[in-house]
Amino acid sequence: MAQPHAVEVLLRPAVELYTVAVCAGAAILCLVAPWSLALNPLLGLGSALAFLTFGAIRLRDAWAILRHRRNIRRLPRYVMTSRDVPVSQQRLFVGRGFRWEQRHTHRLMQTYRPEFRRYVEPMAIYRAARRLEERLEFAPFPLSKLARVLAWDSPFNPARPLPPVGGLPRLHGIEPHEVDVTLPLGERVGHSLVLGTTRVGKTRLAELFITQDIRRKVRGEHEVVIVFDPKGDADLLKRMYVEAKRAGREGEFYVFHLGWPDISARYNAVGRFGRISEVATRIAGQLSGEGNSAAFREFAWRFVNIIARALVELGQRPDYLLIQRHVINIDALFIEYAQHYFARNEPKAWEVIVQLEAKLNDKNIPRNMIGREKRVVALEQYLSQVRVYDPVLDGLRSAVRYDRTYFDKIVASLLPLLEKLTTGKIAQLLAPNYSDLSDPRPIFDWMQVIRKRAVVYVGLDALSDAEVAAAVGNSMFSDLVSVAGHIYKFGIDDGLPGAAAGARIPINVHADEFNELMGDEFIPMVNKGGGAGVQVTAYTQTLSDIEARIGNRAKAGQVVGNFNNLFMLRVRETATAELLTRQLPKVEVYATALMSGATDSSDPRGNTAFTSNTQDRISSNSVPLIEPAHVVALPKGQCFALSEGGNLWKVRMPLPAPDPDEAMPKDLQELAGYMRQHYVEAGDWWENQGIPGLQDEALPDDLLDDFRQMAAAEEEGA
Repeated sequence: MAQPHAVEVLLRPAVELYTVAVCAGAAILCLVAPWSLALNPLLGLGSALAFLTFGAIRLRDAWAILRHRRNIRRLPRYVMTSRDVPVSQQRLFVGRGFRWEQRHTHRLMQTYRPEFRRYVEPMAIYRAARRLEERLEFAPFPLSKLARVLAWDSPFNPARPLPPVGGLPRLHGIEPHEVDVTLPLGERVGHSLVLGTTRVGKTRLAELFITQDIRRKVRGEHEVVIVFDPKGDADLLKRMYVEAKRAGREGEFYVFHLGWPDISARYNAVGRFGRISEVATRIAGQLSGEGNSAAFREFAWRFVNIIARALVELGQRPDYLLIQRHVINIDALFIEYAQHYFARNEPKAWEVIVQLEAKLNDKNIPRNMIGREKRVVALEQYLSQVRVYDPVLDGLRSAVRYDRTYFDKIVASLLPLLEKLTTGKIAQLLAPNYSDLSDPRPIFDWMQVIRKRAVVYVGLDALSDAEVAAAVGNSMFSDLVSVAGHIYKFGIDDGLPGAAAGARIPINVHADEFNELMGDEFIPMVNKGGGAGVQVTAYTQTLSDIEARIGNRAKAGQVVGNFNNLFMLRVRETATAELLTRQLPKVEVYATALMSGATDSSDPRGNTAFTSNTQDRISSNSVPLIEPAHVVALPKGQCFALSEGGNLWKVRMPLPAPDPDEAMPKDLQELAGYMRQHYVEAGDWWENQGIPGLQDEALPDDLLDDFRQMAAAEEEGA
């Protein structure tokens, strides 16, 4: 029976079909020949209806058994177009599934018992078809076509191949009644962590979440969507633009891409700040603070802060190029600021400084000032004689008083970071020229993005240069943390005319492969960013990736501890799977045991030679709700979701029906095509043929003509 009992057994023959057959035969007999049962036609009709009713009940029970056995081997196909994705103002759609309870653990344990093996494993015809398909691959022409027939993915094929998702379908097939699984939007401010190994559906789950975030309207306003994509997924970029256009937001869609700087938007990570010290924190915060490096990090912070304060006083917006220029040659900044200061306060000071400069020679220059410009030495001598108090001038003066060689050693750890951020065309993206009106590429900052309710795609090209990608990602995270702090204190519209304290809007931050981007600045974002409306959804492979990136187990635990919602796809690391399984309780499962025995009679004169007994016992065992092995065996596109204070859901995500990208502008189509063809996994680097369309341009025309003639001759010879 399909009804629940103390011991539920759904893996068995559908014996209810026998009752259905008998009821159908009896109903036909009552209708056709009621006289054979001593019934008149009216009573025969009533009896037939009674038989059909009982047969329908038994057929429903039989269908539950058959459906359970089918789902154990193969799940129904679940496909959804992006237009059909439900967008709610109250909940976030995740997929279809069920809440995992004790009965599901009991059903799953039964599938591993040997007596139920024939209901779980593929049928003999399926195994024979797969073996024959392998052999026919190398068969001659007429027989090789038969392999396509065997691989025909259709319900009419009795040996239909399983979908290429791997894993165990039984993990989801044990519950036939699926419902839409959703997450209340109020829970998202507690942040979400998505864990899963490579190519199991993390990016597709990100597309599902991002689609809803782009199209959702709360109180008549859209939400902010910021997506960090280190490796560069063309389908994700296409999905974001299509959804932004569908929602009427293509005017607020920004693409920042390090690998395609000619069409990328521009961004200054240190150009906007609430306190001037934030500039030094964002830059020096990326330097190592472990061991002896801590002292150099503090020195670097101090000198960057001195330079930033001087630039602001001079009316210049700080950027990486300016800071690098003045770190390498701080003398020029010292002279420029001194001119600015004395022009306002002591116009006649330069006459004395010029006289001091004229008296300088190699013999009377102090030892610590050797290598400095003479004007810098003259300025230092003048300031030592005249009492001038200006904090910025004093800071610059203390920097130039260091021995030149010693100063270079102190800032040596800072220069490699600045080189990463200012090399090649990347400098145009991270240090934009605000006065160049002929450059059509937009310039954005996070406060502007949040106020406009914009959609931002950040492609960091990590496969080409992981070091630069990490540096830029850290800079953006640090800037975003600073903006979140400002919003938390003053609100979004602070400083605007007629600004009033309004409700905070959700800021959805999706960080794919976030272990490649994160640093110490990521911890305050997930720890305190919720107060400013920041909702982080982070995607990575394992817990070890986080720990390896931060370099500290305690800090890695601090990061993971701030994610309230956990989506666990297939993982290969047991410690990562235990992050989910150790948070779940143990449950009691029931098992039946058949026991039989015989006892010989000790009375030689008795009529009984022996006695026998047979018992069917029910026992209970305490087992975990799910094991790490179950997480490792998940098919692609399926996950366990732990949300709302410990509710465990088993979810499968819809397969997205691809949309054509004709709606994308030409430059974004070129970028998407480049990403599809040029970006490969790190393990397949030997297959990379370079940027499509650029190989021919690197050769002269005469060599290209010779190459084409040789290729044509080879084809004719073949």
